[in-house]
Amino acid sequence: MGHDDLEIGSIEVITGPMFAGKSEELLRRINRLKYAKKKFLVFKPTIDNRYSETEVVSHSKRSSKAIAISQGKDIYKYFTDDINCVCIDEVQFFDEGIIEVIDDLANRGVRVICAGLDCDFKGDPFKISAILLAKAEYVTKLTAICCVCGKEATMTQRLVDGKPVSRKDPVVLVGASESYEARCRHCHIVKD
Repeated sequence: MGHDDLEIGSIEVITGPMFAGKSEELLRRINRLKYAKKKFLVFKPTIDNRYSETEVVSHSKRSSKAIAISQGKDIYKYFTDDINCVCIDEVQFFDEGIIEVIDDLANRGVRVICAGLDCDFKGDPFKISAILLAKAEYVTKLTAICCVCGKEATMTQRLVDGKPVSRKDPVVLVGASESYEARCRHCHIVKD
């Protein structure tokens, strides 16, 4: 039985590092929902406004309309009983309440598809993602290509002014140019 045969509630997680194509894969599944004429909702955190406030957008600029919410429980403001599927992008940015909401929806027979980073730039798991990976019926773990050696990349490298950051660096460095790269385990650097 494939993902699209499911008429019972389930949790699907699409995960991996930055630049692995998580949003692209979520958008692919959203398109399949459209073709199957399923009723669905798409959510994203208000914090993620890199490309759009009202859409899920992949780095390749494919997009789908989305509802920006600040807390997991806000999903209930939009959910109605005729919804077959709920899609959530950048799930790692939500509060822990999102887990209870996702569990509840799946228990009610809703297919819930979540996309998000599994680990932060230090290589430590995001708590929300780790819990959802453990609870999910289906997991798609994507990889990117390492910017250094070209191998499969599973890590997100944070660079400030072109240099790897320290574990002790603040999350936000005002006035510094910050960027991210996909890296393999062996090329990923976090200074102590």
